[in-house]
Amino acid sequence: VQLQASGGGLVQAGGSLRLSCVSSGRIFSINVMGWYRQAPGKQRELVALVSSGGSTTYVDSVKGRFTISRDNTNTAYLHMNSLKPEDTAVYYCNAKDRVTDYWGQGTHVTAPA
Repeated sequence: VQLQASGGGLVQAGGSLRLSCVSSGRIFSINVMGWYRQAPGKQRELVALVSSGGSTTYVDSVKGRFTISRDNTNTAYLHMNSLKPEDTAVYYCNAKDRVTDYWGQGTHVTAPA
């Protein structure tokens, strides 16, 4: 499985962005897709997950502002609204099958104060 993330950028605090993650290869094996982020000097953290059945999980800090979704081609999206400076990070797409975690390259999101 290969993952290609896109959609990051520079946006004013309060603005919105949509990240996309296109998967290729053995996409039929993918169960869970998600987004993680890593801010400078901090550990990578989970942002949101979506299962093959559509169940979603969010870190508390983004609940009500971010929405994760996926389509039937196993492309995952992260709609980010009301961005805050603390959302500034490199965002990584992730996909899991029964045995392996797959990672895309990071995409930078910057929301300066």
